[in-house]
Amino acid sequence: MPELQRLHAGHAPAVLAFELANRAWFAASVPDRGDDFFDRFADRYDALLAEQEAGVCAFHVLVAEDGSVLGRFNLVDIEDRTAGLGYRVAQHVAGRGVATATVRELCRTAAHRYGLRTLRAAAARQNVASQKVLVKAGFVPVGPTDPAHLGGKPGTWYRRELMDDRPSGSSTGQHP
Repeated sequence: MPELQRLHAGHAPAVLAFELANRAWFAASVPDRGDDFFDRFADRYDALLAEQEAGVCAFHVLVAEDGSVLGRFNLVDIEDRTAGLGYRVAQHVAGRGVATATVRELCRTAAHRYGLRTLRAAAARQNVASQKVLVKAGFVPVGPTDPAHLGGKPGTWYRRELMDDRPSGSSTGQHP
């Protein structure tokens, strides 16, 4: 069964293999990372781990039983109990509910592990699959994005409040 894991140094080879194997497929719906990303992957990966250590971001990978990466699920720009959500899944698992289930899991993790209250995500208008994932995972559209945010493509911002992600019966410590 695939497992959502917090990114660590040991994931680097599998993350690189995932990005290379799916590069053309990703580029069809999101801006391409560019050759520099792959040429300087080790440096960029180390920078991601440093950002995570600083608490600015929380990066996760969905790892298959064989150790391969099936997807990346990231919380970025963490500030004031809010973060941006970004994700991508391998082409061979797309359309099977993997992204939706993992985004839902990450929403629970964001609330419980990181104490976040709100997540936001952007999806390009042409990326219908991403829009469906966000809506199925409880996000609601809140307005247009600046096309510069999505590689020049028009899109929509989505938002999800996480306050309802507490386990049932949990207390907020407040009394009526």
